[in-house]
Amino acid sequence: MDLLSLQQQLNALPTWAFMIILVWSLTWKGFALWKAAKLSKPVWFVAMLVLNTFGILEILFIFVFSKLSFDHLSAKKKK
Repeated sequence: MDLLSLQQQLNALPTWAFMIILVWSLTWKGFALWKAAKLSKPVWFVAMLVLNTFGILEILFIFVFSKLSFDHLSAKKKK
């Protein structure tokens, strides 16, 4: 697929569909970035800020990775 073909496909996307995708992505990204900052997870914050995954990475962080706790691993290392 050449660049011109990709550009033609993007131009064929209706404006309303683009707006739905944009709102969807920005909503999840904003919430996930807020949660990563609140939980002091700078690696996740930067990854989600840089990578554009249409909300997939952000949804996984919110519902899966932010709930995981690795405190029990650090407690074992201290003993």
